[in-house]
Amino acid sequence: MRSIKLLALAILLPPFCGSALAQQEQTVGQKNRAFTVQKLKVKVGDTVGFRNDDPYFHNIFSLSPAQNFDLGSYPQGQTRKVTFNKEGKVDVECAIHPEMRMVIEVAK
Repeated sequence: MRSIKLLALAILLPPFCGSALAQQEQTVGQKNRAFTVQKLKVKVGDTVGFRNDDPYFHNIFSLSPAQNFDLGSYPQGQTRKVTFNKEGKVDVECAIHPEMRMVIEVAK
């Protein structure tokens, strides 16, 4: 009975381990009222941190169908993160500084 449980565990465990290892985390800075990158490519399951390097608040959001989020207003030195769970194009903006725009392409 024990060998059957171990065999089942050996069969089921690798897919879960592999998917966790494949996930990446990237950081996009916000400096001088601009994103440090204008385009970013990530995979489904990846996380992007938005780090505020400016001496004033930013409020990063997206209304894109592939990923809808609003990180709220946050000050210099803070990072807020988003995990992308669906493929597609995500337009990212700052609610406080409308000139701040970037695109994140999420692929499988």
